[in-house]
Amino acid sequence: MALRACALAAAAALLSLAAHAHHGYDAARPHHTPEGFRNVTGAQVAKPFSSLLRWKWDAWREGLPPDPGQPTPVVLPAVQLLKANTEPVRRVGAQAARPPLPSATWIGHATVLVQSAGLNILTDPVFSERASPVSFLGPKRAQPPGIALADLPPIDVVLVSHNHYDHLDRLSAVQLNERSGGRTLFLVPLGIKAFLERQGVTNVVELDWWDVHRFQGVEFHLVPVQHWSARGLDDRYQTLWGGWSVFAPDLRWYFSGDAGYSMHFAQTRERFASHAREGTLFDLALLAIGAYAPRWFMADQHMDPADAVRAHKDLGARRSLGIHWGTFQLTDEALDQPPIALAAARQAQGVAEQDFFVLPIGGTTWPAGAPAAHAKQ
Repeated sequence: MALRACALAAAAALLSLAAHAHHGYDAARPHHTPEGFRNVTGAQVAKPFSSLLRWKWDAWREGLPPDPGQPTPVVLPAVQLLKANTEPVRRVGAQAARPPLPSATWIGHATVLVQSAGLNILTDPVFSERASPVSFLGPKRAQPPGIALADLPPIDVVLVSHNHYDHLDRLSAVQLNERSGGRTLFLVPLGIKAFLERQGVTNVVELDWWDVHRFQGVEFHLVPVQHWSARGLDDRYQTLWGGWSVFAPDLRWYFSGDAGYSMHFAQTRERFASHAREGTLFDLALLAIGAYAPRWFMADQHMDPADAVRAHKDLGARRSLGIHWGTFQLTDEALDQPPIALAAARQAQGVAEQDFFVLPIGGTTWPAGAPAAHAKQ
């Protein structure tokens, strides 16, 4: 009887494990757990509630964050030029006067419109007024999106790094899907597909770390970063997070999403060494430089500018664009502090300003050289 009871208990335990195992669970992969995912670096990224209370108490007592010295810079976007940049390849049978040029336009926070290989690609689209589960509470935009969602060129691919509210906005995803009649492809880490499908977004492919999805001649690789996931109080680590390495004939680029500084940047460079040209792996890296203070709380999950410059070097990037600042007041540094700290970090680490720069919201960088029409704007 005792043996039978042990067998029944073991079977029940296995059934319970299976019931709680996340979709795509692979015991052979060290970042998988039966309940979700973990950081293989050993970092305890998601802090306990007591640490959150300590942070908020200290911030209140010290009057943080300070008001910015100046508003986040904004320029009028080159919307018509950006639309025309990919339009020739959409006209069946038409001969383009010139091939489309790769570009990257900062819309705000981690939302960037990247044009490459004739595709319009959007990273972590957040167009809502607040980064929050509700419309009346939570971090509010300091500046409107650099391009309104309705004014975007047709979006071919959306890249999602993880499910935090300032990176995966439900309403923005629904509107992008509706705008394209479901033609926009959403590429997401494991576990996020089910969430999007519940919103009516079904053109979704989910990937694990190091997986690749090929679309119209472009390789999209989900790569490891050190971070975490949650949209509620009881779902920490249940969906995966990651950065993106994208390889197209005209542009090799990287998107960090949210990330604490870790070995993963150097690991990514080693993994894709065959894509490097003359010692450079990425033509452009989109690297988060904001939402980093206080360091005792944020260091494991968000880079500061000094960390980002190290990541720029680790990745073998020719140039990097600093993102994830100036839009939502999420942490204790002033909204305008990250570019100031970036300038000091560049000088300390011997990186030229043109090699790691920031843009105003709505601004565009042209890695292959600015077209004449844009140079006049």
